[in-house]
Amino acid sequence: MHLKKLSLTNFKNYDQAELEFSPVINCFVGNNGVGKTNILDAIHYLSLSKSFFNNCDTVNIKHNEDFFLVQGLFVRDDEESNILCSFGKQRQKVLRRNGKEYLRLSEHVGRFPVVMISPADSSLILEGSEERRKFLNKIISQYNPGYLDSVLRYNKALQQRNRLLKNFTMSGSFDIEMLSVWDDQLIKYGSVVHRERDSLVNEMVDVFQEYYSFISDQAETVRLIYQSQLLKEEFGNLLTEALKRDRLLEYTTVGVHKDDLLLEMNGFPVKLLGSQGQQKSYLVALKLAKFDYIKRKAGFSPILLLDDIFDKFDAIRVEQIIRLVGNHRFGQIFITDTHQSRLQDILKNLDVDFKLFRISNGGVDEIIQNGGNGG
Repeated sequence: MHLKKLSLTNFKNYDQAELEFSPVINCFVGNNGVGKTNILDAIHYLSLSKSFFNNCDTVNIKHNEDFFLVQGLFVRDDEESNILCSFGKQRQKVLRRNGKEYLRLSEHVGRFPVVMISPADSSLILEGSEERRKFLNKIISQYNPGYLDSVLRYNKALQQRNRLLKNFTMSGSFDIEMLSVWDDQLIKYGSVVHRERDSLVNEMVDVFQEYYSFISDQAETVRLIYQSQLLKEEFGNLLTEALKRDRLLEYTTVGVHKDDLLLEMNGFPVKLLGSQGQQKSYLVALKLAKFDYIKRKAGFSPILLLDDIFDKFDAIRVEQIIRLVGNHRFGQIFITDTHQSRLQDILKNLDVDFKLFRISNGGVDEIIQNGGNGG
């Protein structure tokens, strides 16, 4: 699978842009702030119908405009699919495939999967457990459409149960039968979420460790540990045991909404022990393991988006990573960097098809094209 063409209208800092890509490697070079990352985010939009960086579509409309439009031509199994995503301030988001509008945006997720590696990934280490649950959800939803539905239904049941617990306190009454309705929903959908998350982490661990060893060239021991209350006891029993506490606190204290993914190095949280370089290597390895997992589940390679991931790596490590992802195992790759000469020197030594674009103040110029054996 690869993205053949991309068209942007009023998207972030772009009035209008038309690009045609290599099926293997595409590089965007330019100074910071000129819009390199925005192109990668547009590809993310076409794949997952939302931005990688924020959930508010309005902020992605170019200043003083009323709408944005992102359009792309994907090729998968020799079949072309024209994907159009548009959003306006006065109208809802629209997503179409070959002219036909999706009834639900979730129907599109997983059809053209992507994996983004970005400096923003540091939130996985530095912020709370919600970020890591989102990370797990994004992986599973790209190959299991039913999973996303289970997450949404679980969250709805959780909101209803929490509201009911507050109402019990306000009214001074308690109805166990009313509560059990939402308990059943939590158990039904939470069990699906738990099973998929547990399977994902167990299957990713070995590949993640291999990638970390390759990228870091260090002797640290790294681990991923899925932390869930449901690993120790049945969900129904947990809800029963927590009922008194839940009524006192007026919210649900057990369930998959409390899950976490522990990121460890030498037996300690990487947040506490790892240097900036080690944390960066950890995150890149984690995202490449995510890539491998989606590839195995989907049966084809996702598109890989590498956004300025080399800012804390030396030139040797940069070349090592590009050589790693530049083989046929990874499919189509998009890379942003501020160092044009560095990328050119590395790409010249790789026998692959690539294009290099220069970005400047919302403008895009194709400056180098090389027809290697990778096409």
